[in-house]
Amino acid sequence: MTELRKDYLLERYVIIAAGRGKRPHQFTDEKKETSAKKCFFCPGSEDQTPKEIYRVGSANDWKIRVFPNKFAAVNENRDKNDAEIKTHNEFFTFAEGVGNHEVVVETPDHEKQLVDLDVDEMVDVFKTYILRIKELEQKKDVKYVLVFKNHGKDAGTSLVHSHSQIVAYNLVPTIIQQKEKAIAKYAEKAANNNSEPHCAYCKILNIEKTSDRKVFENNNFVCFTPYASRMPYEVLFFPKRHVVSVKYLNDGELYDLCDLLKKVLVKLKEFNASYNFYLHNGTGKEHQFHFHVELLPRITKWAGFELGSETIINTTSPEDAALFYRE
Repeated sequence: MTELRKDYLLERYVIIAAGRGKRPHQFTDEKKETSAKKCFFCPGSEDQTPKEIYRVGSANDWKIRVFPNKFAAVNENRDKNDAEIKTHNEFFTFAEGVGNHEVVVETPDHEKQLVDLDVDEMVDVFKTYILRIKELEQKKDVKYVLVFKNHGKDAGTSLVHSHSQIVAYNLVPTIIQQKEKAIAKYAEKAANNNSEPHCAYCKILNIEKTSDRKVFENNNFVCFTPYASRMPYEVLFFPKRHVVSVKYLNDGELYDLCDLLKKVLVKLKEFNASYNFYLHNGTGKEHQFHFHVELLPRITKWAGFELGSETIINTTSPEDAALFYRE
């Protein structure tokens, strides 16, 4: 059983999922990180995973596989679980953790990571994300679909074979709500002043692509280290065209996104950095979101000050981080 719970007072939620403690871990030492022994994601082990949902390629020559996460953070059984968020005794807000949790195996090659794929292969991975987002958004009780990747032991990876994950569940994340409210407020202010652009992020990316924080730019995308970076070497990827969701990117935009992402990952590979990235999509309102990807290298750990104050200490300036990538 999983449960969605809200903090007593703050707009902050957690998913209680005791079964996640059973996840396998391969990072016992450096040598085992490249070992393909007993890998459930490799060709020939298809019967060791839950039933396949989607595949790129044939059964005997697949390129990408999607299947349910065996140790899901949310419960797919919608008929027996109540997804409605409710409050008891004033302070206790909760619901069943209802939704879908899927694994996307990005390559059949155990020795390759996402950075080792060519740009066209990365595009196929992102097209798989889009296909699954579109389908999962139609499911009962799903309020939001988050695509994310954990790479390396410091980023929470439990299996070394290159993969990413998708969680569709019964809550619009607080961070998305906060961003949409802020964007809507800016758009309203801009409209009242008859000024352009109405989207705050459109204005931000146009400023940052001429700043010392710019990392790379191509025809359709720009990436930069954010002004108030939470992590050393954090990077944001924005399409120049205003789109609410990755679903609305055309083929050229997807290629340019993957082109910049690969360049950044090649640089991070120089010091074998663990990282997380995730896709932030809006909930559908035209001027209340601008799709982007956030990539956070995990080369530092949050400690007492960060946890106690929720103010993050970043030991690398975004300007120096951008210079590192450009070099």
